[in-house]
Amino acid sequence: MKAGLWGFLLSEGLAGALRVSLCLLLLSGFSDTGKGAGKGGAQNRAPEKKRWAAAALGGAAISAACCLIGVPDLYWLAGEAVCIAFCLGRFWGIEKRMGLFFGIFYEIAVALFRFLTAALLGICFDSSAFLERDTLEGQAAAWGLYLILAVFILILSGKKEKTEKEGIRLASLAVLTGFLATLTLSEQRALPIPPDELAMWMILSIILLVCVLVFSMRRQYETERELLRLREEQARLLERDYTALNRAYAVNARLFHDLHNHILLLRGYLSHEKYKEALAYLDELQEPVREMTNRVWTGDETVDYLINSKAAAAAGKQIRFRAEAEFPRNTNIRSADLCAILGNLLDNGLEAAEKAEGDQRFVRLAIRRIHQMLVIKVENGFAEKPKEEGGTLKSTKTEGGIHGFGLESARTAAGKYDGTVNTAWEGGVFRAVATLSFEGIEGKK
Repeated sequence: MKAGLWGFLLSEGLAGALRVSLCLLLLSGFSDTGKGAGKGGAQNRAPEKKRWAAAALGGAAISAACCLIGVPDLYWLAGEAVCIAFCLGRFWGIEKRMGLFFGIFYEIAVALFRFLTAALLGICFDSSAFLERDTLEGQAAAWGLYLILAVFILILSGKKEKTEKEGIRLASLAVLTGFLATLTLSEQRALPIPPDELAMWMILSIILLVCVLVFSMRRQYETERELLRLREEQARLLERDYTALNRAYAVNARLFHDLHNHILLLRGYLSHEKYKEALAYLDELQEPVREMTNRVWTGDETVDYLINSKAAAAAGKQIRFRAEAEFPRNTNIRSADLCAILGNLLDNGLEAAEKAEGDQRFVRLAIRRIHQMLVIKVENGFAEKPKEEGGTLKSTKTEGGIHGFGLESARTAAGKYDGTVNTAWEGGVFRAVATLSFEGIEGKK
């Protein structure tokens, strides 16, 4: 049965709005870009209501217009993909190419499962009308899929924050199911489906599988490139602090070697009642020892070197620095990943505190173990309110280069341990909190 024109347009317009909204809702649960940004942390991760409304309106307008003009399905699919890419760029700051990739992938996947749903209903009810888009049966099949998809996404969004790996696994499972369903559909004879149409959906399902594979390989390449950069930074830190330790040990060795001379000089000061000079001389002798005893020891050499190098940098900039560490031993957390998180969070804190004045020039680091969870908290004062663009924090640095990727790098490292990095600011204090799940490893050095 053919659907009325206005009813058909209304149905397709609402379907377009729902498709775009569901895509944004789905990606907001898996995309690391913009996670935890904004005041109050995760509460502001999603776009504002008016932006959701604008996205839904754009999807509705594109779908309704394509139906009214009578263009092929390919055009409304492309139009909605562009709309999704635009929204992702505006709301989360995702680059245009990646936004367009997500939009096209989502639209093809939805179209594939819409066809499979219609084909399944057609076989069950022995009617090819479900395969026709402008019939009541076709609209019913489409809305059945959209409602199932909506319930699934709402259930998924209500669970704990998910990592990108989980998103890739979920996408792989979905496209593999679609491919197998299309392959099975080609063997049935109950519902007449044109061979060309079946071949088209088979090709699209294969394209989806290839897209998941390529995206996974791309993310793996980016992760390995980031790890290489972190290893280089780790080696630089180790070399610098090893040199500093050797220098401190050499000074300390000279101190003990010349101990009798120092005692004679101090005795001379005291015998002539020159107490201020004696105290000043003692402070000078104690400086190398004090430099070593003030170091923070977590049990991980690389992390210790990193924390203390940042503490030294803070002292050089007259920034008050305090670190408290309760670090678990023998875990599966790699030093390179800890450096990525600590280094970027402390760099951001020092950069902001350097621009502040008076009591706001401070950085506080706390590392705590809560059962099998490691919590890293960095607090700092700031002079200017952090900038946001599309609900995500934007770097205030203007000299170009790789600036602005600090939080993204920290989130990538935390994501390996089912962790997150959330930020918030209130009362002149900026707070970044990283949480990581860890497992104990017996005998790890």
